[in-house]
Amino acid sequence: MGQPSKLAVATSSVLRLVKEERSYHKEMEQQEERIAKLEANREEENADYQLKQERQGLEETKTVLPTVRAKINETRQKLEDELESNKDAGGESSTEEVTKAKEAVAQAKEAVGEAS
Repeated sequence: MGQPSKLAVATSSVLRLVKEERSYHKEMEQQEERIAKLEANREEENADYQLKQERQGLEETKTVLPTVRAKINETRQKLEDELESNKDAGGESSTEEVTKAKEAVAQAKEAVGEAS
């Protein structure tokens, strides 16, 4: 099997970052649930310490999201450029690769909250 095309590499980069962004959102939800649970059960041993740790973790997760979104936008733009150059080159990549790339662009826009 040959090397993956530039389009396939760009597509997989975008999809990986979208997946990473989703995992951070899931992590935030879990942290918020743990914080709510700790706030409800403050009589537990070390509850204040655990609460402080969970809040710190939540803030760290929130600070990572803008960086991930910027990376998504950057890789999405590269993928769109690659799609355009593929079109200009007479469609060197397969129809399947082009379809996956367009789906990845849509997912990236959705992940960063852009309307398509």
